[in-house]
Amino acid sequence: MQIDHTRATAAMRHPGQVMRLERLGSFHQCRLSFMRILLRRLKAENWGFERPVFDIDSRGVGTAVYTAHGPERSYSLIAFANDLAPEKRSDRVIATEWDATFTLFDGVPTQADIHRLRDNVPLQEAGRISQSELSLSRANKSVRLWDHVVSALAGGTQPEPGMIDDVGYLMRTTAVYGSGKFGAADRAVIADRPEFQAPYQVEMLSVYLTRAFVMDLVEYMAALKAPGTAVPLAPQLRRRFGIGNSTGLGMAPYLLNHPALLHCWIAARETALARVRAVAQATEDEITQFRQIVQRAILHAAAWRSDHPMQIAKLADLRGDLTALSAWLDHADLTAKNPWNGLWHWAEDALTLEGQEQLASLLMEPYPHIVDDLADDMSCNEDRHWRIEGAMTVARLKVITQEVYGWALDTDWDAPEAQDRVWYVSDAKQEPRLGQRRLEPLEPYEQPLCPGRDAARMFASLEQFTGSNVAAFVLAHPEHRHIVRRAQIATRLPYAEIRSNTIGANVMPIDMLRAKLSFFGACHFDPRSDRWVRITMFQHAPFPHELAGGKADDWTYPSMVAS
Repeated sequence: MQIDHTRATAAMRHPGQVMRLERLGSFHQCRLSFMRILLRRLKAENWGFERPVFDIDSRGVGTAVYTAHGPERSYSLIAFANDLAPEKRSDRVIATEWDATFTLFDGVPTQADIHRLRDNVPLQEAGRISQSELSLSRANKSVRLWDHVVSALAGGTQPEPGMIDDVGYLMRTTAVYGSGKFGAADRAVIADRPEFQAPYQVEMLSVYLTRAFVMDLVEYMAALKAPGTAVPLAPQLRRRFGIGNSTGLGMAPYLLNHPALLHCWIAARETALARVRAVAQATEDEITQFRQIVQRAILHAAAWRSDHPMQIAKLADLRGDLTALSAWLDHADLTAKNPWNGLWHWAEDALTLEGQEQLASLLMEPYPHIVDDLADDMSCNEDRHWRIEGAMTVARLKVITQEVYGWALDTDWDAPEAQDRVWYVSDAKQEPRLGQRRLEPLEPYEQPLCPGRDAARMFASLEQFTGSNVAAFVLAHPEHRHIVRRAQIATRLPYAEIRSNTIGANVMPIDMLRAKLSFFGACHFDPRSDRWVRITMFQHAPFPHELAGGKADDWTYPSMVAS
């Protein structure tokens, strides 16, 4: 990613400050989150939507198709609804049946396509899809809320808003697979399409259309239950439902396995923050927008629920920080020179990590004209960063290692707590797992997912090496090849490397999950342990039929107007 520094005079934050797990685990969605990028494009390009198939029986079993028509291509979500027995409902990866399964089809499916996919999509991993399909996913109901909504609508009333806010969704996905899994089209097949230039746009489109299907389905089931009295959801209440997601440990290594891509995401976010901090004079409208978004963020934080002790503490920090920010704004002169830079310096001393990273997101809201173009730089060709520069001198590699991994060189890696955990891949499910080194014989299967320790080991070998260049070093020490590559990537792409111990006794994998999910645009993170988390996606977003006449980008935070 080539960063345009001509528009950002405020200093970007140092990677050593940003790339710590405790800070990454405090990230919030922002204007550069992938859901928001998607809806901005759908709105700007005037995409059209239709539901050509909705063949669901009285048990809630059947098929539906939702097609999105863009300027050049169309894409169709094909949904297969199921009448799932309660004892079979599970969010675990070992589940074999779900309330609904989905695929995003490249184009408009024929009856033959639907028939083929009906035999495979409900099987998920056990089935096979083709290059005509771009994603594969599944979802389960939040049964208590689902039953409440169906009963309320069938009786001619609206569901209880408090129950909606407590859960936030009627179905939650347990996986959304893309990029070649189970026969789906590889990323290379669609990478040059403008609508998929930004990361994860296939998956975001799939989830967005899934939300439309879920809401149509619940209204349809209520109408079947009591056709004489049933009513649809009130539009404002309907938008309070998002799509839930259960995300586990399998996602955590992604940020470590894609250092160049990670840099693109973080660099875009940090550039956006630097550009806003560099604004010399805020307009009256920008000041008003910022004050309003802070108040809406307070409402958003108040509605955020979790029973996990760590998240309860983080929520207390966030709510306290937002209260402090609101109080500061009551007396701030935002018409002064460089108002946002002054605010940021205050926040670094006054707010916790939660509040600082929330503020980073909020500061971008009034500035689409200096932030949104950065979405174009959030993808990269990772292959071009993969080649090791053999001509680099050993002396230079040592300097790089000290600059990027200085924290690791100061760590006592012989201490048991420093290497307490082991990343490995489950043989049964081929999913990443995290075990304890002293309790399980896992070292023969350990994955290279601790760059800090490996960099320290490499540096010890470099200290003893008498050769002159990296090529000779790698030839003599092939065991260090992977960390040589990472070090060279990190010196070119400074936000490429997490600068924390990822195998220590105190590592919290959910920090990695939250960092990635914040870029998706997820809200209301609700950890269920240190290894998996529930989130909400597209909550408050306009539905496809509302997009043309509604706001595509002002929906993440709840409105100040009572609904």
